[in-house]
Amino acid sequence: MLFEREYKNMENEKDNWKKIVDKLIEENLTISTMESCTGGGIANEITNISGASSVIMESYVTYCNEAKIKHGVPKEIIDKYTVYSQETAIEMAKAVKKETKSDIGIGVTGQLGRIDPSNPVDKLNCVWFAIVNENNDVIVRKIRVSDSERKEQKKEVLNCISEEILKMLLCIEQK
Repeated sequence: MLFEREYKNMENEKDNWKKIVDKLIEENLTISTMESCTGGGIANEITNISGASSVIMESYVTYCNEAKIKHGVPKEIIDKYTVYSQETAIEMAKAVKKETKSDIGIGVTGQLGRIDPSNPVDKLNCVWFAIVNENNDVIVRKIRVSDSERKEQKKEVLNCISEEILKMLLCIEQK
């Protein structure tokens, strides 16, 4: 039974990514990502869908602070709020949107599994992500992931992100 539930969740997640790509194509929108703890997982999910080449511009895996700074995240933001903060996630989303000239930018940063000696935090398994849409509206969310295997934690994060992207895109329909 547990296997069936996991399988259904995986199918749901695949459906979300297909709906996202289809909606981006329908609305003629492009998307780019700057990912840290997800390691390019969003870009991977999007590019698993046929037609993705017409919507995804670029994706950066910025695992270290220097890579985030290189791609436009102000060092002062990281220094003031830490790399694992909503402010950093927002700046990541804004920077990737600007740098790639995409309609939508997504930034993801967080801590999974263990303390990073370069970026200590007080709480484990916390992820922040931000979405900046074509109107420069910002959606930012904090996710507390389970204390499971890292691969499962990433799936949890990707599922939450796919749900938020889809909600945002479906709001376009209602306007």
